[in-house]
Amino acid sequence: MGTGIHLYTSNRLEILAEALAEALRTPLKSPFDREIIVVQSQGMARWISMEMARRHGVCANYDFPFPNTFVGRIFRQVIPDSKDGSAFEPGIMAWRIMSCLPRLMQGKGFEGIRQYVRGKERDLRLLQLSIRIADIFDQYLLYRPEMVFRWERGEEDLWQAVLWRELATGGDSIHRAALARLFFQTIERSPERIKGLPERVSIFGISSLPRFHVQVLSSICRVTRVNVFLMNPCKEYWGDILADREMKRITRKRVLTPSQQRELHLEKGNSLLASMGRLGRDFLNLFSDLDVEEMETFEDPGGRDLLSWIQSDILNLRNPGREREVKRRISSDDESIRIHSCHSPMREVEVLYDQILSMFERDPSLEPKDILVMTPDIEVYTPYIQAVFDVPEQEICKIPYTIADRNIRNESKVIEPFMRILDLADSRVGVSRVMAILESGPVLRKFDLKESHLELIRKWLAETGIRWGIDEKTREMEGLPRFRNNTWAEGIERLLLGYAMPGRNERLFSGVLPYDNIEGSEAQVLGGFLEFVERLFGEIRSLREKRGLRDWAEIMSRILDEFFMPDEETERDLQAIRDMINDLQEIGDMDPPVFEGEMDLKAIRWYLENSMERKGLGFGFMSGGVTFCAMLPMRSIPFRVICLLGMDGDAYPRESQHLSFDLVAQHPKPGDRSRRLDDRYLFLEALLSARERFYISYVGQSIKDNSVMPPSVLVSELTDYIEQGFQVEGEDIMEHVLTKHRIQPFNPEYFDGGAGEKYFSYSEVNCQAAKKLLTERMDRSPFIETALKDPGEEWHTVDVEDLCRFFGNPCRFLLSRRLGIFLEEERPLLEEREP
Repeated sequence: MGTGIHLYTSNRLEILAEALAEALRTPLKSPFDREIIVVQSQGMARWISMEMARRHGVCANYDFPFPNTFVGRIFRQVIPDSKDGSAFEPGIMAWRIMSCLPRLMQGKGFEGIRQYVRGKERDLRLLQLSIRIADIFDQYLLYRPEMVFRWERGEEDLWQAVLWRELATGGDSIHRAALARLFFQTIERSPERIKGLPERVSIFGISSLPRFHVQVLSSICRVTRVNVFLMNPCKEYWGDILADREMKRITRKRVLTPSQQRELHLEKGNSLLASMGRLGRDFLNLFSDLDVEEMETFEDPGGRDLLSWIQSDILNLRNPGREREVKRRISSDDESIRIHSCHSPMREVEVLYDQILSMFERDPSLEPKDILVMTPDIEVYTPYIQAVFDVPEQEICKIPYTIADRNIRNESKVIEPFMRILDLADSRVGVSRVMAILESGPVLRKFDLKESHLELIRKWLAETGIRWGIDEKTREMEGLPRFRNNTWAEGIERLLLGYAMPGRNERLFSGVLPYDNIEGSEAQVLGGFLEFVERLFGEIRSLREKRGLRDWAEIMSRILDEFFMPDEETERDLQAIRDMINDLQEIGDMDPPVFEGEMDLKAIRWYLENSMERKGLGFGFMSGGVTFCAMLPMRSIPFRVICLLGMDGDAYPRESQHLSFDLVAQHPKPGDRSRRLDDRYLFLEALLSARERFYISYVGQSIKDNSVMPPSVLVSELTDYIEQGFQVEGEDIMEHVLTKHRIQPFNPEYFDGGAGEKYFSYSEVNCQAAKKLLTERMDRSPFIETALKDPGEEWHTVDVEDLCRFFGNPCRFLLSRRLGIFLEEERPLLEEREP
């Protein structure tokens, strides 16, 4: 098995999977060594596992690390005696920044930060700022290591350099830029002495890597075989092609004449590839500078339909629609690319549901697992997906599906009540807030209560007059008089006295009227409820104080133990919360300590929310049904049908908000990560990964006034490309590709067959509604059958009062002033004015 970098490129991921399977047929020297395949997403790891199992019969003893994890392992293997670098991991570095930033803020250059963190929410602002700075510093280590080394040499005095020198001074930790420099020096001195490196490493399906990672791969290839499998959209050399906007920028800067522009030999190639492929182009150029052995295997999809024509054009670097070039003719029944314009996200999902049913009806070989649906924001579309796909009108129309990439908080049955407990500390402790916590299944089980008991508890709370406030002290904290009426303390006393002694709604005991309506087995319900309330109010008091990280971790662990009883469905969610709490406690227990200060609840609660947003559920991708997921980089997995929802003009490509002090964003270089470039390349990968159908939908008509709303600029580029290079017999090409849907699913056009195959629906309920609507239309004659006559020149000018009347109620103005139809009580007002 030879060493070096072996680069496999293809326009088809299936071909790369076959090449990977062939490369891995040669077994490793030791049967106990794991086969390492570096990927960028769990979805890709799952797809590779299934492909290897299909080709080899089994997929076992494989390891799928992410790039940063893999590089960290290599550093520890080559430099085992190096200092630990954990202090420079973003999650820990943020707390170190929060610890030293207040001290540095008094110095020169920190005026803006000092102003920002001033105020009541100082802890929260300081924590948020520290996390953002830690993330940016981590990017500096990856994309600008030379700048960090200059700071450490004391060559710059801006506030970021001062802060970085404070973090880098002393301690036993070393950041990854310094580790990389030491790693390269070790490899350069004696590569033959390096022991323990993996025998073989494969990089698969990654669209882009920083130069930092490519340099590490280039170094270990002296002793390790490195197989890199890249999806290359084009078999021709396309490293120098430019998009139209890039050409305009170059010519505008130089103020060139047309002849001088021609002498520059600016290459456009395929317009879609030039516009959307910059990320992949820069990544491929990184490997062109290295000594690699390249194996190319491309497959031309041919010109079967519109989709395959476009994929073939990109592969062969063709750009249709040029002067004197005949447009290609496609079949009138070609449905390989369809674009749907709707009035709302709900209509998008309803249309998608009908379209998928149509696909199944026309192609019996198509299965739900062959369909991938992506959207820029999966959380926005999740409720609509569940509303449409969960409850079909007939069981035969039920489409199995899964939703991947969801935020763990939005999916969990435990996290929301846990966060509500934390929220109570800053609230008036109203009845609705307390009951929202008790309604959770794990909380009910913990206190031996059932869902059927909730109505009884609500009745008690209403009849005892409990409204808000734990006791009179809570009222006083809110700036109100110190009175006990309608508080939890008074209501609980009434419940307990009513159980202990009858008051018959007449007798007071120490000024308290007992609540008598508690009998028999209801006492057990009362006991569980009062135990819940007592624990809850006790925790609220403890949450209102400032504490250190270790104390906060202990309190939150206690809340989990005291309020939640897990079952099979919630055990995973509880463990996810415990993992975050354990991370917090480990940070508080670090030696030397990274943060010894105290924080208020608002800051620590935000920290937990931020951690949850970054943590996904980790399942739902390729689970046998239709896969709904977010549009994430490295999702170039082939599917027979790929659908994109939410391709609105302001939604995609997604904008990334850069901080004013982000030096990478201020001075970009080729190879830097860009959210817009990622999204553009992801759209291109989705277009190339669709094997039979490419489906796009967006909100293209206003739900208020039916005005046109533009799609994503990427959709517009695709439609322009289609319009310039293709035609369909007997129909405009854009009318063939684009369908503008009606605002309501029960519009009669979906059921009368008059619009051919463009408008259809499988809903019997909507069909009945459409029939009813048509019947009412036929039975109702128009109110005004002919056009109104010209009222004469006196109506060619109007005064302000008439104008206000018209805009205030146009229908009333038309009926009364033009037709003489008015309500009886309006006649005197109208008679005052001449018609």
